[in-house]
Parts: sequence; structure tokens; C-alpha cells
Amino acid sequence: MTGADGTPATAHARPAGPLSGRTVLVPRATEGPDPLVIALHAAGARPLVVPLIQTVPPYDPTELDDALLALEVGYYGWVAVTSAAAVPVLEDRAEETGHTLAALLDGVRVAAVGGSTARALREAGVRVDLVPTGRSSAVALLAAWPAPGEDPARVLLPLGDLAAPTMAEGLTARGWPVDVVVTYRTVPGPAPEPEVRDAYAAGQVDAVLLTSGSTARNLLAMLGAPPAGTLVCCIGDSTAAEARRAGLPVHAVADDQTPGGLVAALARAAAARDDAQDAGAPTPTDESPAAAHPAAPDDTPAAAPRAAHPDGEHA
Repeated sequence: MTGADGTPATAHARPAGPLSGRTVLVPRATEGPDPLVIALHAAGARPLVVPLIQTVPPYDPTELDDALLALEVGYYGWVAVTSAAAVPVLEDRAEETGHTLAALLDGVRVAAVGGSTARALREAGVRVDLVPTGRSSAVALLAAWPAPGEDPARVLLPLGDLAAPTMAEGLTARGWPVDVVVTYRTVPGPAPEPEVRDAYAAGQVDAVLLTSGSTARNLLAMLGAPPAGTLVCCIGDSTAAEARRAGLPVHAVADDQTPGGLVAALARAAAARDDAQDAGAPTPTDESPAAAHPAAPDDTPAAAPRAAHPDGEHA
């Protein structure tokens, strides 16, 4: 069977996507299927996975292990998870203490900062009681958090070492007793392969996705400033702010902090660039009227790689 132009046609043939033929750098690696890579493939792009960050367990897991034992005896009434990167570490440490994470959290109310974090928890068998609607951020989760009663339950916050104090300070100000425990550390990924560095420097990478401030900083440290033709797309406002502080251009910021939202923002920026080039006009950025899109504050990096078994919820 052939198509109208005489080329072979199959049942799986699809029209070219909005990012057809573009090579897009993905700043993280995952053990299983990566929704961000899948979304890029669906848009016609060629994903180039270059782990700019990875998450690793804390230097000393004693404090985390103690917190999990406190969960076992009912010391905490709530656990608020603000990054999908925390989930595999929690699973691993729970197994080290002879439990499953789902069993330890049975009877505890669990909050997730956004859809990616909620999905990671559910995949671990954990029931999720609270997920804010709309934007994925600590501010949104605080807005959805219930008011404390006369004797509020203690809240456990398993955070990364680079996490902002927004959640802890917000809950404390509202009268909730809070304990913060460092659950994972964010460190630079391995050095990129020489062919990756060469392709990037030569402008053969059409776009870079940034899913946290760490990915922005490590992009510069590991690969250098992007060539003029490389689009830079950020998962949210805080990542974009970090990128600009580091001296990076920002061409798009995702409206919706999900893999699909990030890819859609990149597709808009790519279309705006194509239109500008066709018209001979300057390339618009996310701050120009042609490409402005309000964005949500970041969730922390999602699904970062598990090194030694450990952001973008970075996307």
C-alpha cells in the first residue's frame, strides 16, 4: 500500500509535529519511560538526553530513617512531598527499615505539590489525599492546605537540599507543627560526551529544556552558553529567573508545569522564531508581546535520575 505520492504508507503514519526535525536537549535521565521524552517524540522532535543533574541520597540517612520510624509509630499526621525526586529515596529508605513506603504512609494524610509528584507516589502504592489544582508550586499547595484544628497533627516535609523554605515557613505561620528532613541532594550529572559538546557548540541542538535552577546553572558549567540559534525553554518562573540570573536567554516559559506544557511552550517559541525569521524580524523572547505566556512557579525537578539509588517535579 502506498500513499498519494507513491511512498509506502502504514497504519502508524502520523503527520509531522510542531517540533518536527528539531533536536531538543532533555536535562535529566530516568530509569523508565520519561513523559518528557515521550511528549517530544509526539511533537516530532529528536530528544537528546543529557543529564545535567542527578539526585543522590543524603550523606547521612540517619535523620531520614528516624523520620520514617516516627511515621511508623504515628508521630506524623501529614506528609507533604514537593518533588517526585523524593519518592524513590523514600522508597529505598523504607525498604532499608523493613517496610514499604505505602505501608508507612497508611493512615497518614499525604499531599503532593503537583501531578508529577502525585503520579510518582501513586506508582509507589501511596494514596494521595491533597493535590492543588492548577499550578504546581508550594504556594498553590499552601493555598489548598486545610486550616489547623485545635490540636493540629505534625507535618513531615521530606525536601531536597536545595529546596526553598516556602512550604515549611508557610505551614508554620498558619499554626502547623513542621519537621523538615533532607531526603535527597541534587548534584551535577556526569560530564557530557565529546560528541554532545561538539554538536551543542556547533548549534546542532535546536532547543534546551530547563527544569530547575540547577539545570540552568549546570548547562553553563557543563556545556557553556547556548549558541544564538538555540532556544531555551523553562518549566516555570523560578527556573526562568535562575536562568536569567545566570546570564541565559529565556525564549519561553511553560504555562502548565507538565511534560506536555513544557513541550507546548517550546512549540510556541519555535513557531514564533520561524515566523520572525520568515518576516526578517528579531526573534521574540518570552518577555516580548509576541511570545509572552504567564507561567507557574516551579515545582522542584521531577524524576531526576537515581544515582546510587535515589528536579523539574520538574515536568
